Amino acid sequence: MTPTDELLGPILRDVSRAFYLTLRVLPGEVRQSIGLFYLLARTTDTIADTELIPADKRMLKLRQYRDRVRSEGAPMPDFSHLVREQQDDGERRLLMHSPEIIALLEQTPAFDRGQIQLTLETITRGQELDLKRFGDGSKLSALQTAEDLDDYTYHVAGCVGEFWTRLTRRHCFPDAELDDSEFLTLAIRFGKALQLVNILRDLPGDLANGRCYLPAVDLGLAGLKPEDLRNPRSWEQLQPVFRPWLAKAHEHLAAAWQYTLMIPHSHYRLRLACAWPILMGRRTLNLVEHQNPLDPACNLKITRSQVHSILWSTLWRVPFRGPWQRLFGNK
Repeated sequence: MTPTDELLGPILRDVSRAFYLTLRVLPGEVRQSIGLFYLLARTTDTIADTELIPADKRMLKLRQYRDRVRSEGAPMPDFSHLVREQQDDGERRLLMHSPEIIALLEQTPAFDRGQIQLTLETITRGQELDLKRFGDGSKLSALQTAEDLDDYTYHVAGCVGEFWTRLTRRHCFPDAELDDSEFLTLAIRFGKALQLVNILRDLPGDLANGRCYLPAVDLGLAGLKPEDLRNPRSWEQLQPVFRPWLAKAHEHLAAAWQYTLMIPHSHYRLRLACAWPILMGRRTLNLVEHQNPLDPACNLKITRSQVHSILWSTLWRVPFRGPWQRLFGNK
Protein backbone atom coordinates (compact mmCIF):
# COMPACT_ATOMS: atom_id res chain seq x y z
CA MET A 1 0.00 0.00 0.00
CA THR A 2 1.40 3.43 -0.98
CA PRO A 3 1.40 6.33 1.50
CA THR A 4 -1.41 7.97 -0.50
CA ASP A 5 -3.46 4.75 -0.43
CA GLU A 6 -3.00 4.55 3.34
CA LEU A 7 -4.06 8.17 3.87
CA LEU A 8 -7.14 7.89 1.65
CA GLY A 9 -7.89 4.35 2.84
CA PRO A 10 -7.55 3.20 6.47
CA ILE A 11 -6.71 6.58 7.97
CA LEU A 12 -9.64 8.39 6.35
CA ARG A 13 -11.97 5.45 7.00
CA ASP A 14 -11.16 5.46 10.71
CA VAL A 15 -12.14 9.11 11.15
CA SER A 16 -15.30 9.01 9.03
CA ARG A 17 -16.92 5.80 7.89
CA ALA A 18 -19.86 7.68 6.34
CA PHE A 19 -17.69 9.91 4.17
CA TYR A 20 -15.49 6.95 3.29
CA LEU A 21 -18.48 5.41 1.48
CA THR A 22 -18.90 8.63 -0.49
CA LEU A 23 -15.21 8.80 -1.33
CA ARG A 24 -15.15 5.23 -2.66
CA VAL A 25 -17.92 5.96 -5.17
CA LEU A 26 -16.56 9.32 -6.37
CA PRO A 27 -15.21 9.53 -9.94
CA GLY A 28 -11.47 9.01 -10.16
CA GLU A 29 -10.93 12.52 -11.53
CA VAL A 30 -11.78 14.11 -8.18
CA ARG A 31 -11.44 11.30 -5.65
CA GLN A 32 -7.92 12.10 -4.45
CA SER A 33 -8.36 15.87 -4.14
CA ILE A 34 -11.70 15.61 -2.32
CA GLY A 35 -10.34 12.87 -0.04
CA LEU A 36 -7.27 14.98 0.70
CA PHE A 37 -9.46 17.98 1.48
CA TYR A 38 -11.47 15.87 3.91
CA LEU A 39 -8.32 14.73 5.72
CA LEU A 40 -7.17 18.33 6.11
CA ALA A 41 -10.61 19.50 7.30
CA ARG A 42 -10.90 16.55 9.68
CA THR A 43 -7.50 17.50 11.11
CA THR A 44 -8.74 21.03 11.84
CA ASP A 45 -11.86 19.53 13.49
CA THR A 46 -9.65 17.40 15.71
CA ILE A 47 -7.56 20.41 16.69
CA ALA A 48 -10.64 22.52 17.47
CA ASP A 49 -12.45 19.75 19.38
CA THR A 50 -9.66 18.51 21.68
CA GLU A 51 -11.32 19.78 24.84
CA LEU A 52 -8.52 18.82 27.22
CA ILE A 53 -6.38 21.50 25.56
CA PRO A 54 -7.23 25.13 26.52
CA ALA A 55 -9.19 27.02 23.86
CA ASP A 56 -6.47 29.64 23.31
CA LYS A 57 -3.89 26.93 22.59
CA ARG A 58 -6.27 25.24 20.15
CA MET A 59 -6.74 28.55 18.33
CA LEU A 60 -2.97 28.94 18.12
CA LYS A 61 -2.60 25.44 16.62
CA LEU A 62 -5.41 26.18 14.14
CA ARG A 63 -3.66 29.35 12.99
CA GLN A 64 -0.32 27.57 12.68
CA TYR A 65 -1.91 24.74 10.69
CA ARG A 66 -3.76 27.23 8.47
CA ASP A 67 -0.46 29.00 7.79
CA ARG A 68 1.17 25.67 6.86
CA VAL A 69 -1.67 24.75 4.51
CA ARG A 70 -1.43 28.19 2.90
CA SER A 71 2.36 28.34 2.56
CA GLU A 72 5.08 25.75 1.94
CA GLY A 73 7.53 27.97 3.82
CA ALA A 74 5.58 27.97 7.07
CA PRO A 75 6.70 25.58 9.83
CA MET A 76 4.69 22.47 10.61
CA PRO A 77 2.90 22.79 13.98
CA ASP A 78 3.93 20.50 16.82
CA PHE A 79 0.93 18.26 17.50
CA SER A 80 2.60 16.05 20.12
CA HIS A 81 0.50 17.47 22.98
CA LEU A 82 -2.71 17.08 20.95
CA VAL A 83 -1.76 13.52 20.04
CA ARG A 84 -1.32 12.60 23.71
CA GLU A 85 -4.79 13.92 24.58
CA GLN A 86 -6.69 12.00 21.89
CA GLN A 87 -9.11 9.38 23.16
CA ASP A 88 -9.86 8.16 19.63
CA ASP A 89 -7.22 6.05 17.88
CA GLY A 90 -8.30 7.28 14.43
CA GLU A 91 -7.87 10.92 15.37
CA ARG A 92 -4.52 10.16 16.99
CA ARG A 93 -3.27 8.53 13.78
CA LEU A 94 -4.64 11.41 11.72
CA LEU A 95 -2.57 13.93 13.66
CA MET A 96 0.51 11.73 13.55
CA HIS A 97 0.25 11.55 9.75
CA SER A 98 -0.35 15.29 9.29
CA PRO A 99 3.10 15.89 7.68
CA GLU A 100 2.31 13.27 5.00
CA ILE A 101 -1.10 14.87 4.41
CA ILE A 102 0.58 18.25 3.89
CA ALA A 103 3.14 16.62 1.57
CA LEU A 104 0.28 15.20 -0.52
CA LEU A 105 -1.27 18.68 -0.70
CA GLU A 106 1.98 20.06 -2.09
CA GLN A 107 1.94 17.42 -4.84
CA THR A 108 -1.64 18.30 -5.82
CA PRO A 109 -2.22 20.15 -9.15
CA ALA A 110 -2.41 23.93 -8.80
CA PHE A 111 -6.15 24.43 -9.36
CA ASP A 112 -7.20 21.76 -6.89
CA ARG A 113 -4.58 22.85 -4.37
CA GLY A 114 -5.80 26.45 -4.57
CA GLN A 115 -9.41 25.43 -4.02
CA ILE A 116 -8.42 23.27 -1.05
CA GLN A 117 -6.41 26.12 0.50
CA LEU A 118 -9.21 28.65 -0.04
CA THR A 119 -11.84 26.39 1.54
CA LEU A 120 -9.62 25.42 4.49
CA GLU A 121 -9.09 29.12 5.11
CA THR A 122 -12.86 29.64 5.37
CA ILE A 123 -13.39 26.59 7.58
CA THR A 124 -10.63 27.42 10.04
CA ARG A 125 -11.85 31.02 10.32
CA GLY A 126 -15.24 29.62 11.31
CA GLN A 127 -13.70 27.19 13.79
CA GLU A 128 -11.62 29.97 15.31
CA LEU A 129 -14.71 32.15 15.72
CA ASP A 130 -16.47 29.17 17.33
CA LEU A 131 -13.67 28.82 19.88
CA LYS A 132 -13.81 32.54 20.64
CA ARG A 133 -17.57 32.33 21.21
CA PHE A 134 -17.61 29.22 23.37
CA GLY A 135 -14.12 29.09 24.86
CA ASP A 136 -13.37 25.95 26.86
CA GLY A 137 -17.07 25.12 27.29
CA SER A 138 -17.04 25.59 31.06
CA LYS A 139 -19.85 28.15 30.73
CA LEU A 140 -22.83 27.43 28.48
CA SER A 141 -23.18 30.03 25.71
CA ALA A 142 -25.47 30.37 22.71
CA LEU A 143 -25.32 31.91 19.29
CA GLN A 144 -27.33 35.11 19.37
CA THR A 145 -29.28 35.30 16.11
CA ALA A 146 -30.48 33.27 13.15
CA GLU A 147 -27.89 35.12 11.06
CA ASP A 148 -25.14 33.85 13.38
CA LEU A 149 -26.30 30.27 12.86
CA ASP A 150 -26.55 30.71 9.09
CA ASP A 151 -23.05 32.21 9.02
CA TYR A 152 -21.70 29.31 11.09
CA THR A 153 -23.23 26.68 8.81
CA TYR A 154 -21.72 28.44 5.80
CA HIS A 155 -18.23 28.64 7.27
CA VAL A 156 -18.01 25.01 8.32
CA ALA A 157 -20.10 23.33 5.60
CA GLY A 158 -21.68 25.62 3.00
CA CYS A 159 -18.24 26.54 1.67
CA VAL A 160 -17.55 22.82 1.21
CA GLY A 161 -20.46 22.66 -1.23
CA GLU A 162 -18.78 25.41 -3.26
CA PHE A 163 -15.46 23.56 -3.18
CA TRP A 164 -17.03 20.26 -4.23
CA THR A 165 -18.87 21.97 -7.10
CA ARG A 166 -15.88 23.86 -8.46
CA LEU A 167 -13.81 20.66 -8.59
CA THR A 168 -16.47 18.41 -10.09
CA ARG A 169 -17.54 21.09 -12.59
CA ARG A 170 -13.97 21.48 -13.80
CA HIS A 171 -12.95 17.83 -13.89
CA CYS A 172 -16.16 15.90 -14.56
CA PHE A 173 -18.49 17.97 -16.75
CA PRO A 174 -16.74 21.21 -17.81
CA ASP A 175 -18.75 21.53 -21.04
CA ALA A 176 -22.23 20.88 -19.63
CA GLU A 177 -24.67 23.75 -20.05
CA LEU A 178 -25.74 24.70 -16.52
CA ASP A 179 -26.88 27.78 -14.65
CA ASP A 180 -23.68 27.99 -12.61
CA SER A 181 -25.04 30.66 -10.28
CA GLU A 182 -28.00 28.46 -9.29
CA PHE A 183 -25.75 25.40 -9.12
CA LEU A 184 -23.42 27.11 -6.63
CA THR A 185 -26.34 28.46 -4.59
CA LEU A 186 -27.78 24.95 -4.27
CA ALA A 187 -24.31 23.62 -3.42
CA ILE A 188 -24.01 26.03 -0.50
CA ARG A 189 -27.45 24.99 0.76
CA PHE A 190 -26.37 21.35 0.42
CA GLY A 191 -23.50 21.92 2.83
CA LYS A 192 -25.64 23.98 5.21
CA ALA A 193 -28.28 21.23 5.22
CA LEU A 194 -25.87 18.57 6.47
CA GLN A 195 -24.48 20.84 9.18
CA LEU A 196 -27.94 21.88 10.36
CA VAL A 197 -28.99 18.23 10.57
CA ASN A 198 -25.97 17.58 12.81
CA ILE A 199 -26.83 20.55 15.03
CA LEU A 200 -30.45 19.46 15.51
CA ARG A 201 -29.41 15.85 16.16
CA ASP A 202 -26.54 16.61 18.54
CA LEU A 203 -28.17 19.10 20.91
CA PRO A 204 -27.48 17.22 24.20
CA GLY A 205 -23.82 16.61 23.35
CA ASP A 206 -23.24 20.22 22.31
CA LEU A 207 -25.01 21.52 25.42
CA ALA A 208 -22.85 19.29 27.61
CA ASN A 209 -19.81 20.89 25.95
CA GLY A 210 -21.06 24.41 26.66
CA ARG A 211 -22.37 25.09 23.15
CA CYS A 212 -25.91 26.02 22.17
CA TYR A 213 -26.27 26.56 18.44
CA LEU A 214 -29.98 27.40 18.64
CA PRO A 215 -30.04 31.22 18.69
CA ALA A 216 -30.66 32.96 22.01
CA VAL A 217 -33.17 35.29 20.32
CA ASP A 218 -35.27 32.28 19.28
CA LEU A 219 -35.05 30.72 22.73
CA GLY A 220 -36.15 34.00 24.30
CA LEU A 221 -39.32 33.96 22.18
CA ALA A 222 -40.17 30.64 23.85
CA GLY A 223 -39.30 31.99 27.31
CA LEU A 224 -36.22 29.78 27.51
CA LYS A 225 -32.54 30.25 28.32
CA PRO A 226 -29.77 27.97 26.98
CA GLU A 227 -29.48 26.30 30.41
CA ASP A 228 -33.12 25.18 30.19
CA LEU A 229 -32.32 22.94 27.22
CA ARG A 230 -30.27 20.67 29.46
CA ASN A 231 -33.59 19.54 30.93
CA PRO A 232 -35.43 17.18 28.52
CA ARG A 233 -38.74 18.39 30.00
CA SER A 234 -38.17 21.72 28.21
CA TRP A 235 -38.93 20.02 24.90
CA GLU A 236 -42.62 20.95 24.83
CA GLN A 237 -41.81 24.60 25.44
CA LEU A 238 -38.97 24.54 22.87
CA GLN A 239 -40.99 23.01 20.03
CA PRO A 240 -42.47 26.25 18.60
CA VAL A 241 -38.99 27.65 17.90
CA PHE A 242 -37.30 24.30 17.19
CA ARG A 243 -39.70 23.18 14.47
CA PRO A 244 -38.94 26.13 12.14
CA TRP A 245 -35.28 25.08 12.21
CA LEU A 246 -36.36 21.53 11.46
CA ALA A 247 -38.35 22.87 8.50
CA LYS A 248 -35.31 24.89 7.37
CA ALA A 249 -33.18 21.72 7.42
CA HIS A 250 -35.80 19.92 5.29
CA GLU A 251 -35.86 22.86 2.85
CA HIS A 252 -32.06 22.82 2.56
CA LEU A 253 -32.11 19.06 1.92
CA ALA A 254 -34.73 19.55 -0.80
CA ALA A 255 -32.44 22.16 -2.38
CA ALA A 256 -29.58 19.67 -2.12
CA TRP A 257 -31.68 17.13 -4.00
CA GLN A 258 -32.31 19.70 -6.74
CA TYR A 259 -28.53 19.97 -6.91
CA THR A 260 -28.25 16.25 -7.69
CA LEU A 261 -30.83 16.68 -10.47
CA MET A 262 -28.65 19.35 -12.11
CA ILE A 263 -25.68 16.98 -12.33
CA PRO A 264 -25.61 15.57 -15.90
CA HIS A 265 -27.46 12.25 -15.93
CA SER A 266 -24.54 10.12 -17.16
CA HIS A 267 -22.44 10.95 -14.08
CA TYR A 268 -23.80 8.08 -11.99
CA ARG A 269 -20.99 8.00 -9.45
CA LEU A 270 -21.19 11.68 -8.70
CA ARG A 271 -24.96 11.61 -8.27
CA LEU A 272 -24.69 8.65 -5.89
CA ALA A 273 -21.98 10.42 -3.86
CA CYS A 274 -24.33 13.39 -3.42
CA ALA A 275 -27.52 11.39 -2.85
CA TRP A 276 -26.25 9.26 0.02
CA PRO A 277 -25.61 12.03 2.59
CA ILE A 278 -28.85 13.78 1.56
CA LEU A 279 -30.97 10.68 2.11
CA MET A 280 -29.14 9.82 5.33
CA GLY A 281 -29.76 13.37 6.51
CA ARG A 282 -33.46 13.07 5.77
CA ARG A 283 -33.70 9.78 7.69
CA THR A 284 -31.94 11.48 10.61
CA LEU A 285 -34.40 14.39 10.59
CA ASN A 286 -37.26 11.91 10.67
CA LEU A 287 -35.80 10.46 13.87
CA VAL A 288 -35.42 13.95 15.36
CA GLU A 289 -39.04 14.79 14.48
CA HIS A 290 -40.48 11.80 16.32
CA GLN A 291 -38.39 11.87 19.51
CA ASN A 292 -37.28 14.35 22.14
CA PRO A 293 -33.97 15.74 20.82
CA LEU A 294 -33.17 17.19 24.26
CA ASP A 295 -33.07 13.73 25.81
CA PRO A 296 -29.54 12.29 25.76
CA ALA A 297 -31.03 8.80 26.02
CA CYS A 298 -32.68 9.10 22.59
CA ASN A 299 -30.79 7.46 19.74
CA LEU A 300 -30.93 9.89 16.83
CA LYS A 301 -28.44 8.12 14.57
CA ILE A 302 -29.63 5.93 11.73
CA THR A 303 -28.78 2.25 11.83
CA ARG A 304 -26.39 0.34 9.60
CA SER A 305 -29.36 -1.47 8.04
CA GLN A 306 -30.92 1.90 7.16
CA VAL A 307 -27.66 2.96 5.53
CA HIS A 308 -27.63 -0.25 3.48
CA SER A 309 -31.25 0.37 2.49
CA ILE A 310 -30.32 3.83 1.19
CA LEU A 311 -27.38 2.45 -0.78
CA TRP A 312 -29.46 -0.22 -2.50
CA SER A 313 -32.41 2.09 -3.16
CA THR A 314 -30.11 4.47 -5.06
CA LEU A 315 -27.96 1.91 -6.90
CA TRP A 316 -30.79 0.42 -8.92
CA ARG A 317 -32.45 3.79 -9.59
CA VAL A 318 -29.45 5.84 -10.66
CA PRO A 319 -29.55 4.82 -14.37
CA PHE A 320 -33.24 5.69 -14.71
CA ARG A 321 -34.38 9.31 -14.85
CA GLY A 322 -37.91 8.87 -13.53
CA PRO A 323 -37.19 6.64 -10.53
CA TRP A 324 -34.19 8.81 -9.64
CA GLN A 325 -36.16 12.06 -9.76
CA ARG A 326 -38.88 10.54 -7.56
CA LEU A 327 -36.45 9.04 -5.05
CA PHE A 328 -36.34 12.02 -2.69
CA GLY A 329 -40.12 12.01 -2.45
CA ASN A 330 -40.18 8.41 -1.26
CA LYS A 331 -40.59 8.14 2.52
